[in-house]
Amino acid sequence: MTSTTSRARRAGIAAFVGTTIEWYDFYVYATAAALVFGPLFFPSGDPFAETAAAFATFAVAFLVRPLGGIIFGHIGDKLGRRVSLVITLLLMGVSTVLVGCLPTYEAIGIVAPILLILLRALQGLAVGGEWGGAVLMSVEHAPAGKKTFYGGFTQLGNPAGALLASGIFAIMSRFGEDFIMNGGWRIPFLLSIVLVGVGFWVRYRVEESPVFEQKVEGRKQSMPLAFALRVNWKPILLGIGLLPISTGGYYLATTFATAYATGEPISMSPQLILDAMTIASFVEFVVTLPVAWLGDKWGRKNIMYIGLVTSVLTFVPFMLVLPGKIEPVIFLLASLVRIAMSATYAPIAAILAQMFRPQARYTSIALSYGVGAAIWAGFSPWFATMLIAWTGSVWSVIFMFIGMALLAGLCTWLAPQHSDEAPVTDSYTPRTDTTTARTR
Repeated sequence: MTSTTSRARRAGIAAFVGTTIEWYDFYVYATAAALVFGPLFFPSGDPFAETAAAFATFAVAFLVRPLGGIIFGHIGDKLGRRVSLVITLLLMGVSTVLVGCLPTYEAIGIVAPILLILLRALQGLAVGGEWGGAVLMSVEHAPAGKKTFYGGFTQLGNPAGALLASGIFAIMSRFGEDFIMNGGWRIPFLLSIVLVGVGFWVRYRVEESPVFEQKVEGRKQSMPLAFALRVNWKPILLGIGLLPISTGGYYLATTFATAYATGEPISMSPQLILDAMTIASFVEFVVTLPVAWLGDKWGRKNIMYIGLVTSVLTFVPFMLVLPGKIEPVIFLLASLVRIAMSATYAPIAAILAQMFRPQARYTSIALSYGVGAAIWAGFSPWFATMLIAWTGSVWSVIFMFIGMALLAGLCTWLAPQHSDEAPVTDSYTPRTDTTTARTR
């Protein structure tokens, strides 16, 4: 038991460190897209058009994430979770550092946004393979009854990465907008090289997943993608439907809210909203593991339901108070939204991992999360920006958010849950390879 717990702890810490770095890289781009990429890479004289173009490049990474899931899912299902995760970490780090080295539109013209889009696509490939593998390493190492808690280590990387990204931009905002626009924006991207070195060292030292070693490695398998599409297509679709708030809602409350608050007609100080987002990221970081722990005590699905309801109840007033610029209220609601959303994000690792049996599990979870993120997170900030332009009212975004929450609740209720403690057999059929557990 001690050895199992020790392995689980090492896997959880490695998942946390790796996903922190991956999400830091991802959120650095998201913050830069909301604040500076429009005028620097897509200058048009129209702030709205520049922001929309920047958010379109933001969406590119989500569009290629399913491809990253297929590529790295195949590697993870055939060669092991650890091999795939080391590659994704290096790919993300190199892509992020190169973004920080890019000349702007003023220097090289149309080539600048083209290169930016290409590097954003490489980021998407890396994240498409990263999250599913990190989830499996943490959940598959975890003992029965603690899978939601250890899965929470992977989810902890999201607020930690967001905290680092928004924190460094918040610090730079104190040097003034000119500093950021005239090269300061490059600093967070270039710092990624240090984080990747640390993450590579931590991740390479972790043992392979015991589920992979016992139930997958060395056994005759079909192609992971073919198996996933033939056998797992129903849970893959349900997994996509689970994610609207965990992914898309998150970006509405962070990236879109930042652009909405700092743009016309609100024109809030970037420093104010970045400070609010930084504190909110810290609050989310603090509550994520306790929420995951509750998932094992109360039922991971029950925590998800609580998160969906409270996300709506906090997101609505948050969006409505932004025009008033009442700082204490903005800081409070920004943090409350993130606490609520942590209850939709912390348990999602264990819920999705246990929706699939071991064969082709990496490919299946990566496809489910990658396609879901492409649909919900990739387009939510852009579509919300369009809704504001079409309707002139933030209520259109609020109603979209409520609809997303209702869909996520329905798919959570329908999601199957399997057990990794079933005996190893020569078959990969659902009833002999793994059992279906009644999970709340």
